[in-house]
Amino acid sequence: MMRTRPLKVALLGCGVVGSEVARIMTTHADDLAARIGAPVELAGVAVRRPSKVREGIDPALITTDATALVKRGDIDVVIEVIGGIEPARTLITTAFEHGASVVSANKALLAEDGAVLHAAAEQHGRDLYYEAAVAGAIPLVRPLRESLAGDKVNRVLGIVNGTTNFILDKMDTSGAGYSEALDEATALGYAEADPTADVEGFDAAAKAAILAGIAFHTRVRIGDVHREGITEVTAADIASARRMGCTVKLLAICERAADGRSVTARVHPAMIPLSHPLASVREAYNAVFVEAEAAGQLMFYGPGAGGSPTASAVLGDLVAVCRNKLNGATGPGESAYTRLPVSPMGDVVTRYHISLDVADKPGVLAQVATVFAEKGVSIDTVRQQGRNPGSGDEVAIEQGGGGRRVGGEASLVVVTHRASDAALSATVEALRKLDTVRGVASIMRVEGE
Repeated sequence: MMRTRPLKVALLGCGVVGSEVARIMTTHADDLAARIGAPVELAGVAVRRPSKVREGIDPALITTDATALVKRGDIDVVIEVIGGIEPARTLITTAFEHGASVVSANKALLAEDGAVLHAAAEQHGRDLYYEAAVAGAIPLVRPLRESLAGDKVNRVLGIVNGTTNFILDKMDTSGAGYSEALDEATALGYAEADPTADVEGFDAAAKAAILAGIAFHTRVRIGDVHREGITEVTAADIASARRMGCTVKLLAICERAADGRSVTARVHPAMIPLSHPLASVREAYNAVFVEAEAAGQLMFYGPGAGGSPTASAVLGDLVAVCRNKLNGATGPGESAYTRLPVSPMGDVVTRYHISLDVADKPGVLAQVATVFAEKGVSIDTVRQQGRNPGSGDEVAIEQGGGGRRVGGEASLVVVTHRASDAALSATVEALRKLDTVRGVASIMRVEGE
């Protein structure tokens, strides 16, 4: 039987996502009521610019006093889509104190203060749901938090930022440079006017922190995540990846250590084989690859951002929270019982693709190989390309060969076997000090094998 008194919802923020949430709540009101077991009513919308026309929303619901809205006492659920740390953090904790559960899409806040918010929700017996904070419409948080709760997740590897994936995909498929691809992403609306959060990896790092915390039942904050962006990726890197049968993606990688005693979380561009499922993720789409002991390998794919996809995830959480409210229950809270430490990036075991500008003379390769040996890093493949004026020839050489051309400079490309990131970084620093190495043109990790 359906309860006649509606559940009241307060909406904090009415931008791209918030306006779509309000629209769907109105147009799909009957369906939502049937799924929940009670009607839901939009009881107030907090905004910064009340004069802006918001189609389909009763002007009487608009307010600039978000604090008063969440303190009303008759609000059952607060939907927070304003983003940022403050005032979102205070508004959410105030909502808990005044009887409301919360649905949020705020990845930055959850990655920074998720533990505090979960503790506040538990203290007041409220729900905190945030499916939309990680990968838009892709169901990911709930499968990790609930469906895989009885399994042991060892690795989460994913493309969780659509802007950077669009840029790298365009560089790969069209031969465009980074700046050109970014301009296209901006023109199409995939990149913000200030794309720093996306292209420097901050957005993906926040999502990695959330995913690692859920997957490994431990607390991971954004400051624990090693972060590198894509601004230094060049057309030459893309071409080198293609020659290796790889493509370049900005990856969020969360791993449990082999001994199970620690975890790592990192975001950086990496070459992955074209045979890997993530290699085929194109344009602004997201995908996350999960490896669990019993379930094996799982992949979640779909649009990771945008008004409608994100609103879909928000409303899915709204249905779940409202059902809990009707049943007098709460859903799963924070599961951080393992209390595993987060290891530094230096402990990560990975591979490197290193491009060196070297003097084109006998013995250079031998000197380079000696540095790798001294640092305990094994070389997988070596490739040399001459840079004589007017020469486009490329010469493949065997390990230990002289790599000699007459005059000019050469580009030496080395791909390593797996080693600790600390050892690989130390190798690169030692290479920089060689007289025969004119410069380290690029460094990129190789993943997904």
